[in-house]
Order: sequence, then C-alpha cells, then structure tokens
Amino acid sequence: MHIGHQTILQRARGLVGVDGRVIAATFWPHPMSVLAPDRAPREIEPIDQRKQRLMAGGADEVVLLEPSPDLLAMTPESFVDRMIDEHEPTVVVEGTDFHFGARRAGNVTVLEELCRLQGVSVEVVRPVVTSLTDQCEVVASSTMTRWLLENGRVRDAAFVLGRMHELVGTVVQGDQLGRTIGCPTVNLKTESMLPADGVYAGVAVLPDGSEAIAAINIGARPTVQGIDRRAEAHLLNFDGSAWSLPDALDEYGWACTIKLMAWVRDEVKFDSIETMMGQIWRDVDKIRGIVTRFVGPTAHPRSSEPIPSNHV
Repeated sequence: MHIGHQTILQRARGLVGVDGRVIAATFWPHPMSVLAPDRAPREIEPIDQRKQRLMAGGADEVVLLEPSPDLLAMTPESFVDRMIDEHEPTVVVEGTDFHFGARRAGNVTVLEELCRLQGVSVEVVRPVVTSLTDQCEVVASSTMTRWLLENGRVRDAAFVLGRMHELVGTVVQGDQLGRTIGCPTVNLKTESMLPADGVYAGVAVLPDGSEAIAAINIGARPTVQGIDRRAEAHLLNFDGSAWSLPDALDEYGWACTIKLMAWVRDEVKFDSIETMMGQIWRDVDKIRGIVTRFVGPTAHPRSSEPIPSNHV
C-alpha cells in the first residue's frame, strides 16, 4: 500500500462520493507464485496488514483474487466480464501500468474498451512520482519499495509508502545474550519484509499504544556466531531512560510493531564482545538523537509525522 495506491483509492472515493461503495481488488498471493515461484516477488507485509491499509485508505471492501490456473488463463474479455458480473461497478479506477488476462494481454486501453461496451466508465490514474533523499525522482511502486528496503534505504522507502515501513509481529524468545551484557532486546517474529542487514533507528509501538525509541538490528549477528536473520530492538523511553517490560505483559507472546525510521550503519563482525558493546552504546546514543530530532523530546510520537510526504 504505497502513495500510488492511495491516489487510486482517493480518486475512486471522489468519483462515488461518501455514499458510494469502493471495492479494492488485489491478487493474493502474487500471480508469479503460481506462474514462476522462483521469480515471485517478496511480500512487503502480510496480507491482513495490507487489507487494513486498503480499508483505512478509503475502501469499503477488499476482494482477494486467488491466482488459480483457471483465473490466470482467462482472456481479458472473460476477466472483465467476471468482475463486472460479480461487482456491478459504475466506474473502474486503475493505474497506467495495469495488465490483466492470460499472458498479461490486457492493458488500460483494452480495459477502457471492454468496460465501455458494458456501460462502465474507466478512470486511469497517472503514475505518482516522489523525490528521494538524493533528489532522484521515482515512480511509486511495490518494486521500487522492495529495492529500497533491500538496500537499507528505509527513509526513502517511507517517501514511496507515505509512511515508515513497519515490522509487525510478536515478541519471541531469543538467545538472551542482550540481557547478560546490559543491552536487553525484544526479538520480533514477523512476516513483514526485513530491510538489508544493518542497524536502524525507529519507533516501537507497544500493545497499549504507547511508543518507545527503538535501536534495531537486522541480521544474523556474526560477532556471536548467529546463523539466522532476525529483527531485534533495544528499547528506550523518550526521556532517554531504559524501557522496562510492564507488569501487565508476559515476557513473550505480545504484539509489537517496529517502525523503521533511518539507516544507521552496516552490520559488522567485531573482534570481541567488548568492542561490539562499545559500538552498540554509540549506536544507541545516535539513534536517540535521530528519533528525538524527528519527534521532539516531549512530543507524542503517535501524533507526529516524522516522515513527511513529498510526492507530486
């Protein structure tokens, strides 16, 4: 759900008004998971989270199109007929790069003609462009979002998404090394796409809606011979004091969302735990400065917009 999708939903809502009904249709899983599983793109976030964003963005209903062999074999004509028969739209809103039908034979020009024959209008939304931190202008797309995350550019990904990328999941037990070296972390089990290995600044959203500064490590932890990629975060209160687990929460199993704000450094293999700890505390100080600069030392982070939207 990026700023291009948001624009399409806003256009649809504007066309039907507050009393109209907006249905967002999306393939899930991605058709490539059936056609060529080895080339299927990674999901940026779980489908339930995507559905919530579509609803929050203006949809009244989200329809999931399962890419079954029968559906993927449909001609463009059959696909449009099915969608019109099932949903009886007065208008279809799509982006310029929309393709549908077997072998992606249909495009927006075909869509307009097929819908016109059935008395349904089509609105085509132009690509939405946004500027990145290096002043490059890019078209908002899921492909661009994946590339930015794969390269650790979480702040630029936020410009494409219109918000910080979120790791949504559950706190699980780790190897408990952090607590033995004075830097306890929460280990997050998540289906959200992890960015490139490294250290990041961010904000953790806790079960009661409160938030904490998060010093986040993504990777396999080579200094301690880790073997699995994971997301773990050391949490701080916004006054700079150490965050502690509330009595109301069990040690594990509680929901947590980590918002990725900025890249800090690459993951490094240190020659000793002591050297690593020195760098960790320098990272924590830097991250505290980054987060408080965005939201202010006394501001309530939930009401702030640390990542401004600059799309045109």
